[in-house]
Amino acid sequence: MTTIAVAKGDGIGPEIMDAVLHIFNAANVPLKYDIVEMGKWVFDKGFSNGMTPEAQQTIESLGIVFKGPMETPKGKGVKSINVTARKTWNTYANKRTFQTLYGVDTVFSKDGIPIDITIVRENIEDTYGGIEHMLTHDVALSRRFITRPGSMQVIRYAFEMAKKKGAKRITCGHKANIMKITDGLFLEVFYEVAKEYPELKADDIIVDDLCMKLVTRPDTFDVVVLTNLQGDIVSDLCAGLVGGLGFAPSANIGDHISIFEAVHGTAPDIAGKNLANPTALLLSGIGMLQHLGLMESAATIENALLYTLESGVHTGDFGNKQTPSLGTTDFAQAIINNFGKKPAHNPKLDTDDTANTCTVYKLDKNPMLESNELVGEKIAGVDLFIESNLQPEDIAKKCLRHAGVKFKLVSISNRGTQVWPTGSRFTNLVNQYNARFESIDGEGLNQQDVIGLYASLSGDFKVCSLELLNMWNGIKAYSLAQGQ
Repeated sequence: MTTIAVAKGDGIGPEIMDAVLHIFNAANVPLKYDIVEMGKWVFDKGFSNGMTPEAQQTIESLGIVFKGPMETPKGKGVKSINVTARKTWNTYANKRTFQTLYGVDTVFSKDGIPIDITIVRENIEDTYGGIEHMLTHDVALSRRFITRPGSMQVIRYAFEMAKKKGAKRITCGHKANIMKITDGLFLEVFYEVAKEYPELKADDIIVDDLCMKLVTRPDTFDVVVLTNLQGDIVSDLCAGLVGGLGFAPSANIGDHISIFEAVHGTAPDIAGKNLANPTALLLSGIGMLQHLGLMESAATIENALLYTLESGVHTGDFGNKQTPSLGTTDFAQAIINNFGKKPAHNPKLDTDDTANTCTVYKLDKNPMLESNELVGEKIAGVDLFIESNLQPEDIAKKCLRHAGVKFKLVSISNRGTQVWPTGSRFTNLVNQYNARFESIDGEGLNQQDVIGLYASLSGDFKVCSLELLNMWNGIKAYSLAQGQ
């Protein structure tokens, strides 16, 4: 008997979780539940991360948490409990499967176009680091981190999952045509891993083109892996293809801890009224059972759910409005009553359970993810981000005075567009520039050289931020400005 942590959530969370656990118990699923305290009401009790220390300890000892939807208090400067949980426990892969559910009408189901798409979203990095600063009173900065080890984790998971699923195609969605360094790194890792899986057709697509094709020909896609923000957007788009977030399961997979959850809202307007649709949470729970090796239990419940939907049984948020809708508990009971029945479409095979007991990890230090260091590292220069409302020519005159004998000023840009030594009077400016200095003779610089330039330039400008211009093996590891 495996014990998992259960967090019921906020709003409709407790009632849909109770409905799902009732279904599990009726199916004799061999699980025990340890209820933990997480969610908005825990924030309100003064716990800034939305969970009690006891809840964190329980989850870290059990390795699995099954959670309902949770709300983050607005206007209190706290981080989302959902994002915090995923990042704290390094659940680096967000897996969301979108399938046609017969009985849930969409434009595609009405046209007989079947959908079976799995989106794998990187779950830790990107802009979800939430690292933001005001550089001037007009200019905000968000730092976007894409790392080689982090990309490797999620992309390798995506390939392994695609192989086990029997997928034919895996696609990398990206914006490497614009973000050549960050998305470029993600795409580079994708094709590195692809070499190890010759049985899978691996290709890539720019994310805006991906979105267009998903809403016109979703049946052409199988498994898609993306960076965090793009994956967030695309996965919700795919939810719309199959009926909405109420039919979209979510699994957050890590090496040590995994989270299975509903990602729709807490719907406080109907909380406590026995009206909520538990399907998304139930589908997430079925994915959890499969993850734990409880394949027979998962198949029994999923077949009953699919049969129930095919039969036209529905809650108030979907289905034929000419037939009465069921409340949360009656909908759950209808699924239980259909145990042992098979749907006409996509029945799930009954497979013997091979239950996995979650391994309890006791870590005495934080794991360090690091790839082999590249050779030939060199600091070629520095980008100094300065605050000023002067014109580009006036900025350049002052910067040139500080270049000294080691640096040359090569470019000044504003919001990523070059405005010196060439540019256009039609380029609108804000009060923050990037002054790019490079080594005069092409020789490597050291940090002391950069600090000296910083100190000198700070006599004329407020220096908001800086970034080293690194090179490895003679290859520039930094982008050019538009027009440079």
